[in-house]
Amino acid sequence: MIITKPTLLVNEKIARANIHRMVQKAKNAGVQFRPHMKTHQSSIVGEWYKEEGVSKITVSSVDMAIYFADHGFEDITIAFPYNLLEASQIEALAKRVMLNVLIESPESLEHMATHVRAKLNYFIKVDIGTHRTGISPDNPKLIHSLARSTNPDHQLIGLLGHAGHSYQANDKKGAQKIFKESQKAFKKVIAELGRTDLIVSYGDTPTCSLLDEFPGVNEIRPGNFVFYDLMQYGFGSCDFNDIAVCMACPVVAIHKDRKEVIVYGGAVHFSKDLINVGGKRNYGLVVKLNDSGWESLDSSYMSKLSQEHGTISATKDLLASVKVGDVLGVIPVHSCLTADVNGYFYTLDGQHIRMRDKK
Repeated sequence: MIITKPTLLVNEKIARANIHRMVQKAKNAGVQFRPHMKTHQSSIVGEWYKEEGVSKITVSSVDMAIYFADHGFEDITIAFPYNLLEASQIEALAKRVMLNVLIESPESLEHMATHVRAKLNYFIKVDIGTHRTGISPDNPKLIHSLARSTNPDHQLIGLLGHAGHSYQANDKKGAQKIFKESQKAFKKVIAELGRTDLIVSYGDTPTCSLLDEFPGVNEIRPGNFVFYDLMQYGFGSCDFNDIAVCMACPVVAIHKDRKEVIVYGGAVHFSKDLINVGGKRNYGLVVKLNDSGWESLDSSYMSKLSQEHGTISATKDLLASVKVGDVLGVIPVHSCLTADVNGYFYTLDGQHIRMRDKK
């Protein structure tokens, strides 16, 4: 494949292996696997999941749910708070598939009861420590107000939480601590409701990658694991060889006096997510592209991003070997956002995979 501009590459073999491993982990742990599809947002990658027996999925928007429903998925959780302005779209979708939505306020529950005239299930969104959305497990009045809908076609089936703060875990011990805190939050809500039949749905890639058992949980919803990225590698969620994505970037300028290499590949290709390594901003790790994908190179990294430009802080070895017109690989910090801003990617054998059209 000839690379002429920033091109997101996906190693299908690695991605499939990541899917298989997580499917097996869920089976061994005795939990339902409902992967989040927001990382790849592709019907083709969706087929890779189907080949592993996956039929239940998670998405982050109504539009994404419609896209995957159009491509054969019939059991979908929208892991985002109910948006009353999309009630008509939710109603139409609920008439097509088994749909689960998230509720965290009495206002949303009542609006859904009167504006969505279709059978659907809902989860109570519980704040298990991220402090973004979800009800507090210490608010019994609010908990009980969400326990039953006035619409008999809308059934409470479970509690759902996202441990977004697990991205601060750094290691298995940290992941275990966060998971135990999440367990306590779920148990409080279950005890308050007096319901032991509720599904407990839990999800995030670091915890689901680092742990093997999920006591007190019925369902896991990781998403990033299909591709992984530099951030997950830094957490210890994956090995370097588990990373399935790399951005191929043409070299357009070299400034040896500043020890910098400029590539065609900026914020519109990577996003501006970064990690801090030794007090330095890092937007991606430079790798060497080869016929089988890529391999680690040295400690050169992307230190600055503007709209189209990427600035690489280069080692002496890279400066001595690289030429204008070469193509360098860069492992992105956050593969979900990198894939999203590109809208498509290529497998190593040149297959062009479009993501869902967001227009």
